[in-house]
Amino acid sequence: MDTDALSNETYAAVFYTSDSYHHNLTLQFGLLASHFKNDDDYLEEAQKRIENWKADLNRSLNAIFFDTNKPSSASLLIILNEIENKINAVKEIPIKKRTFEFKI
Repeated sequence: MDTDALSNETYAAVFYTSDSYHHNLTLQFGLLASHFKNDDDYLEEAQKRIENWKADLNRSLNAIFFDTNKPSSASLLIILNEIENKINAVKEIPIKKRTFEFKI
């Protein structure tokens, strides 16, 4: 699945929010998209990834921000919680009511 196949709601919740924090975080969510066949699968896996990152913030900081100055673990936790809350809101929207930019 390409990120273009995600719903506008999913894209905004995950990509716009993560990119407002740091592009490296956005890249991690983009790489994840290639492994899933639909919006709901992607959202589930994004939540799992967030939970894994939150479980070990120091390791996550090193993995995500390997090529740049690392933000604080507190700020990473805040943005991960924000993205997770937005994902939960998208999951409340039935798939047929989500909007898609491209029909694939």
